[in-house]
Amino acid sequence: MPDYALARERMVTHQIAARGVRNQRVLAAMRAVPREEFLPPGLAEFAYQDSPLPIEQGQTISQPYIVALMVEALRPGQTDRVLEIGTGSGYAAAVLSRVVKEVYTVERHEPLARVAEERFRRLGYGNIHVMVGDGTLGWPAEAPYDAIVATAGGLEAPPALLAQLKVGSRMVIPLGPTPREQELLRITRVSAERYEREELGRVQFVPLVGAAGWNERGGIPPPPHRRAAPVGGAAPVISLLREVAERVEDIDSAPIGALLDRLGGSRLVLLGEASHGTAEFYRMRARITRALIEQKGFTVVALEADWPDAARVDRYIRRLPPPVTQTPAFARFPTWMWRNAEFGTFAEWMRAWNAKQPEPARQVRLHGLDLYSLYASIEAVLAYLDRVDPTAGGLARERYGCLTPWQRDPATYGRLAVTGRYRSCEEPAVRMMRDLLARRIEYARLDGEDFFDAAQNARLVTGAERYYRRMYYGSVESWNLRDSHMFETLQRLLEFHGPDSRAVVWEHNSHIGDASATELGAMG
Repeated sequence: MPDYALARERMVTHQIAARGVRNQRVLAAMRAVPREEFLPPGLAEFAYQDSPLPIEQGQTISQPYIVALMVEALRPGQTDRVLEIGTGSGYAAAVLSRVVKEVYTVERHEPLARVAEERFRRLGYGNIHVMVGDGTLGWPAEAPYDAIVATAGGLEAPPALLAQLKVGSRMVIPLGPTPREQELLRITRVSAERYEREELGRVQFVPLVGAAGWNERGGIPPPPHRRAAPVGGAAPVISLLREVAERVEDIDSAPIGALLDRLGGSRLVLLGEASHGTAEFYRMRARITRALIEQKGFTVVALEADWPDAARVDRYIRRLPPPVTQTPAFARFPTWMWRNAEFGTFAEWMRAWNAKQPEPARQVRLHGLDLYSLYASIEAVLAYLDRVDPTAGGLARERYGCLTPWQRDPATYGRLAVTGRYRSCEEPAVRMMRDLLARRIEYARLDGEDFFDAAQNARLVTGAERYYRRMYYGSVESWNLRDSHMFETLQRLLEFHGPDSRAVVWEHNSHIGDASATELGAMG
């Protein structure tokens, strides 16, 4: 059984307070309201993810941070009467009910309204009142209100809602020129005829449908045969995608300011992908990364690539002498993943950026996180030891000699080792790594960065050797070894580059997702 109380606390700390929500009453409400109770059966385990989730009637429950942000933006008072447009699951109304006196909420989907009412009764939220109707017309019988919040986006603020605000009161509503392009606004009624607007940031909500909003067609609805799909069917997924997806008309000019704002002060930004492909995706990923480097101070780009290969590009972009090596970079499958024009263009941009930085600490670094580079990493360790400690270099050749016959075909080594037709090379590889790390103080005194590179390559030899053996057992262990290695490498990079370092990670979705939610994670 998940510890939902702990999950709520982490949500408030890491998703909400860390992004700037400061109202202590709002934070307390977010801690108190059980979001898992407002989700359809089967989705409770995802309640505290930092994202919207599908609910009944093809609708969504908003991201927790957005709920907190909008409630705080209302500047709620303990004696306030608040009108909410779009009850949905009832979660936002429940949060509001903890910080104001009365909540009046309007929902156009009667099934949603009835489910929400039942939840309010069961959980004891007696100060929430629900009406089925057109939200763009408000709830005039209970007007005027101290605050109004809309959880759907319109073209303009509906006149009926403006009229139902008290003078001096506020409305928070997403407005924009299309059903999917919106700015979150706070509208304050300063007199009977005058309203002031404040922009709070880019957002994306479902369309505000009604007499003073978008019509069904304007809201880009799902096909008619999908509208009544059951929970967990196609309609909630499609609706969720429509809410969170951002349309890109042109890669070079598409606005990304809202994305950068949402990232806040994050130390890590994970840019996933599904296919390791398409030039368009590579260009957009590079553009986002350039913005993070220029505007947010990121200095590390970590790739799903082999460490020695990325190190060669890193030395190029920082105008350092190339390493002595006989191995071509990015030579293993899939070669096209990095040996393409789009990545080359990005590397040239990083080189030009670094040339303009007066301080080395502001230069961007490029590192590989992956596990496959057995031969190239052996070569790198030997080259390092030959330069700083030739005696140790000779010992390393002897120990790595076990792996020498399989340098070009480590997968064959793994197959023969697990079948008993060739001895395991694990012990000498591990001894070599331990010896190198044992002399870290002596070696690092010569050049800390070169030692860090050599130590990582020595770790790679042991990790790759183990990986190629385990891959033949047919279990998930080899996969978990690889992911663990990449995560540990990223941790070492952040530690090495200091507490102010910030990294962009380019990896496949299967590596940067939540492993506990996957089949392999459950098995491993």
